[in-house]
Amino acid sequence: MAKKLFIPGPVDVSPDVAAKMSEPMIGHRSAEYSQLHGETIGNLKKILFTENEVFIGATSSTGFMEAAVRNCVKDKALHVINGAFSDKWAKISVACGKKIERADIAWGRAVRLEEIEDQLSSGEFDTLFVTHNETSTAAMTPLEGFSKICVENNVTFCVDAVSSVAGVPLKVDELGIDVLVTGTQKCFAVAPGLAVTSVSPRALEMSEEMSGKGIYFDYKVYEKSSKKNNTPMTPPIPQINALNYQIDKILTHEGLENRFARHRELADYTRSWAKKNFELFTEDWCSSDTVSCIKNSINADLTDISEKLSDRGYLFSNGYGKLKGEAFRIAHMGDRTLEELKEYIDVLNELMGL
Repeated sequence: MAKKLFIPGPVDVSPDVAAKMSEPMIGHRSAEYSQLHGETIGNLKKILFTENEVFIGATSSTGFMEAAVRNCVKDKALHVINGAFSDKWAKISVACGKKIERADIAWGRAVRLEEIEDQLSSGEFDTLFVTHNETSTAAMTPLEGFSKICVENNVTFCVDAVSSVAGVPLKVDELGIDVLVTGTQKCFAVAPGLAVTSVSPRALEMSEEMSGKGIYFDYKVYEKSSKKNNTPMTPPIPQINALNYQIDKILTHEGLENRFARHRELADYTRSWAKKNFELFTEDWCSSDTVSCIKNSINADLTDISEKLSDRGYLFSNGYGKLKGEAFRIAHMGDRTLEELKEYIDVLNELMGL
């Protein structure tokens, strides 16, 4: 039985979007694909509010996280760590042989600019890595002001927005983000297997100077193909076709502002329910509009709840990593409706005896 996915990715894909992946195949070096690619990039730039280069690739978002490391870290990077996925980015840097320093923030909250301003101003770092929406804890970091300090200190500003783009407004150029990484299987509500990254002229300059980048994630290789409305390696054409169709739906049918408002409505409903019956794991000022992390303050058997939800046709999200059993997450992203969310929470109320 197909289940409704209330996990923070992959999310449910609407039937009409899924159907775009079964259309007849086209050649990846054909004029037809070039047109599809160009349309998709143009639409992505509208979603990202950017004039920077935008690249798409056959990888999970982790691949483009590694690309940011390989193209932008020359001497030393500062990684803000406030959950499992920001920690993962730091581990990627170490695995790539880069020197790093950690700015550890308590799980359940976001970093405030003043907490790392002295580090950024030290002159030690050429790159800053921040996770905009820490999916493991549902903490969303306000990014205003970061780029100013980065520019003043010649630091490249890299952002993981895997679980926030297309769910909340994230204006790349206005925020001065040099590299943004996201994926299709969360707020875009498209199948996994495709990642997106925006890359500023500054980041491209950094890439030009960098050695040891490999080939698969070299920004300069992507830039060369981008001029021909193509990708350097074989693109996942079915996912790109679905993504372009979905973005067109977002822009011309729902509308970006309406989509953002719907995500806020879903988040507000979830947070209100959570505060009534539990406690939010995330501090109020930085709670995400795409996923909520809720303390298991009633000591429910979350494994049992997960099994019972599965029998009822839902996929449940336990706490991630060290939070398993101590918290659980409710994703309210993608094409999810308020009616669907209410039905899910009604079932949770029944199973948890609320």
